[in-house]
Formats: sequence, structure tokens, C-alpha cells
Amino acid sequence: MNKFWNFKANGKSAELYIYGEIASSTWYGDEVTPVEFQKELAALGDVETIDVYINSGGGDAFAGITIYNILKRHKAQIVTHNDALAASAASVIFMSGDKRISAKNALVMIHFASTFVYGNKTDLKEIIGVLETLDEQLAQIYADRTGLNIEEIKSMLEAETWMDGDTAKDKGFADEVEENKKIAACASKEIFAKYKHPPEILTEDPPDGGFSLPDETDNGGASQPVEDNATALAAQKDRFLRTKLNQHGGK
Repeated sequence: MNKFWNFKANGKSAELYIYGEIASSTWYGDEVTPVEFQKELAALGDVETIDVYINSGGGDAFAGITIYNILKRHKAQIVTHNDALAASAASVIFMSGDKRISAKNALVMIHFASTFVYGNKTDLKEIIGVLETLDEQLAQIYADRTGLNIEEIKSMLEAETWMDGDTAKDKGFADEVEENKKIAACASKEIFAKYKHPPEILTEDPPDGGFSLPDETDNGGASQPVEDNATALAAQKDRFLRTKLNQHGGK
């Protein structure tokens, strides 16, 4: 199974790496994936702290929300680190931290959910309803975690808002800002092509083929168990699939 998460245990603490695209085919591709995710979390034992390192252009909204809920529910202290990029669904995961730390030159991006859709007018109306529900869920998460008015959050979502570390802290998306990191954003140019206003640096091709954003860190990604709410989220996604929707949520 090609996972987008990776756990590393270290006594009473653990690390979770989410680097790269949060892909729906990985999260909901089969019935085993959530079970394996749960097993990996349980295998950590009674850890007291989980440091979550994020470097992702986003991906699937349902996976992002599920991981957010799982981490929020865990008894350990969750510390999220934006190493370079926490965009779209990855920004939701970043919000799960009891403490949220962003590199000064890292980016956070939030926006309304979007998708490619195929079907008749009844199908389209149903999908609009699902997207509106998903947008409300996203807005509430950001409002709860930042303290901002939900209408301001919705305006930021509609505009597709990009924030560096200082701006993310000023807006309540981060609690602390640390010095710049030297790390390549782990995402393809095609991912950013789906966004309305990506910073120019993300749409260029640097010589090494990566995106120079903010000591290099191990690639990986990690995760946590599936909670009750995941059933409802999976059901919503199944509706997308039944109406022949090519889903690109979490954006």
C-alpha cells in the first residue's frame, strides 16, 4: 500500500510525517487502509506527544478532515509543524495541533472545496449540496481554531488565501513562527495548476525540479485512527463516486 503518512515512535513521543499529496485513492482505495491507519496509531502505545510535520499541497478533503478529527481526539499533545507548505486539505491537518508552529517562510493556504463533476442536472444539484456542506465544515474548523469570525473565514476561503508564517500567526492559524527552513515543497506543479492564485514561486520550475520554499527532513507522512465521523464523511464521498464524480476535494 502506497501510504501518504509515516509514523516514527521514540519512547513517550512520536512523529508523524505528511509529505506530498493527500490522495483519496490511498485513503479510501480499499477497506484495509483505515484499519492499517488505526493499527499504526495504536502501535505507538501511550505516547504523550505527537509531532506532526507537514509539507503538502493538499489533496482529498475527506481524508484531511478525518485526520484532523482523529488527531484532535487523541489524548497525546499534538504539535503540528508547517515545514514548507500546508495547503488545502493539509491546512486542515495543520489546524489539529494543540500547538501550531510554522516556519517563517512556509505557506498556509485555505479555500472552498472544489471538484470535477460529470452527470445530469439532478446529479449536479446533489454535488452542490455536498460541496456546501463540506465548505461549512471547513469554515467551522478554521473559525474554531483561529477565533476569527466565520464570515471572515468564508471570505478567505472564497478568495483562496495564501499566508506566510507571520501572516498565519497574525490570523490565528499558527501559534508560533520559527526561523526559515530550507526545504523543497513536496508537491507537483500540476497540483498548483488547480489553484486560482498560487504564489509565483510555486508555479516555476527550479533547476532541481522541486519547489524552493522554506535541513532536510525525512519524507513520509503519518496518520491516526478512523473515528465515528469518518463514516459520514465516507458516505458523502460515496455519493460523489455514485454520480461519476472525479473528486478533487480538500481545496
